[in-house]
Amino acid sequence: MKLIKNLALASVFGLAAAASAGAATLDDVKAKGVIDCGVSQGLIGFSNPDSNNNWSGLDVDFCKAVAAAVLGDATKVKYSPLNAKERFTALQSGAIDVLSRNSTWTMSRDTTLGLSFAGVTYYDGQGFLVPSKLGVKSALELGGASVCTQTGTTTELNLADYFKANKMEYKVVAFEKNEEVLKAYQEGRCDVFTTDQSGLYAERLKFTNPAEHVVLPEIISKEPLGPVVRQGDAQWFNIVRWTYFALLNAEELGVTSANVDQMKTSENPEIQRLLSVKVKNPDGTEADNDFGKGIGLGPDWAYNVIKQVGNYGEIFERNLGQSTDLKIARGENALWNQGGLQYAPPVR
Repeated sequence: MKLIKNLALASVFGLAAAASAGAATLDDVKAKGVIDCGVSQGLIGFSNPDSNNNWSGLDVDFCKAVAAAVLGDATKVKYSPLNAKERFTALQSGAIDVLSRNSTWTMSRDTTLGLSFAGVTYYDGQGFLVPSKLGVKSALELGGASVCTQTGTTTELNLADYFKANKMEYKVVAFEKNEEVLKAYQEGRCDVFTTDQSGLYAERLKFTNPAEHVVLPEIISKEPLGPVVRQGDAQWFNIVRWTYFALLNAEELGVTSANVDQMKTSENPEIQRLLSVKVKNPDGTEADNDFGKGIGLGPDWAYNVIKQVGNYGEIFERNLGQSTDLKIARGENALWNQGGLQYAPPVR
């Protein structure tokens, strides 16, 4: 009992030390000249390496956006591929500066891990993938099925809640690593594969015959995915959060990577504030519109993000949209004024 108590105390003090150490993340990042970003071990459309270890995806582009805002160079990112079990520990320990790894924002994660979610970069929900040959058309037909999933994620609890609510029996076939889950499903060791619906579309592309597997229509949970930072460093939290907001505001204002230089001459006050364009006040004084200094960044922080990475819409279409194999519709991830949920406070 004494050993357990001592270990618990050590864990608490370890988290406190990590939080304290993270209180100057901006200074640490500038000193290193690179941002350590935790990503998945390979999820198409979100964070996935090619044969030359060049990473791409929505989560990867967010890491690049933070690097552009902080260091002025979107390439100054070191990617750390993490499984579901180790991702939060890596952030708590200070091994990474930000976690951008299709992670669901929940109350327990936001209040008990010493971490903070900076926003929702992708609104998702848990779904089911089944072999077409089973002839299943609805998740309500899955009573008695064996279901493959990954441990250390929100999917297990969602799965239990859904089957209990619909009075259905099921068997869990769980693995720690995602590749083990996929292998078991493809070998027929379970009837169903469940994870976030975006992940189902992405993982299906890895199969030899993707058309032989169907994503069922039901969404059984809310899975708001977004970047995570350590608690105890308000400045770094604000940098990550406002990088996300800058991406949304840029799309709403029509500022893109292609036209951002031209937009510096815009008469729109919102664009002028976003891009830190100096303007003359009616009384003849000059307004520098330098909102970057409030979060410890230079005046060109948002310009660098948009110029080098693009706005949110560009990032979405490049990685998940109709020009990709995933062909995911914007849906809830459209801007608020286009029927979606993506909404950012103004730069003001």
